[in-house]
Amino acid sequence: MIDLQKIYQEEKLKMSKTLEHLKMQMSKVHTGRAVPSLLDGVVVNYYGTNTALKQLCNIAIPDPRTMVLHPYDKNSLTEIEKAIAASNLGVNPQNDGKVIRLNFPMLSEERREESVKLVKKLGEDAKTSIRNVRHLFINDIKKREKDGDISEDEMYRAQDQIQEVTDKFVEEIDEIVKNKEEEVRTV
Repeated sequence: MIDLQKIYQEEKLKMSKTLEHLKMQMSKVHTGRAVPSLLDGVVVNYYGTNTALKQLCNIAIPDPRTMVLHPYDKNSLTEIEKAIAASNLGVNPQNDGKVIRLNFPMLSEERREESVKLVKKLGEDAKTSIRNVRHLFINDIKKREKDGDISEDEMYRAQDQIQEVTDKFVEEIDEIVKNKEEEVRTV
């Protein structure tokens, strides 16, 4: 006999990874505010080694639309500036020889709507991924029933349990999307 609890745990783990990926993608959606998570994907060529920007400097946010980067090594200023410019964040880094300033412009209404569309698309992609995980596990349960590992009643209970978990994750995705939409639309 198989342990259905292990299957449920594995399902939750895979769906949790999808949720974490969505949160990471959402943190990179530009809202017109300076948030350190916008720099998560920026990689700097630091003495021949690709290094995450956040490991090379301290990040300060003096006001909602300005980010100031204080590099630990002043010699890395030029490389940090190049990496930010190449990252397509929509900001021009300003290097004064000591720090790099990033000024985030206010988003136009048109740009806000584009960001909302992106947020919705990311949410739908995450839901599709969650449903694919559900499909994978339901097929596994059906195969186990066909092989005689579990009874038909256990198969139906397992399918119901898998669907419940899926519904909870889809609700969580909807909440994340709703919150990010509000954040993007807030001027």
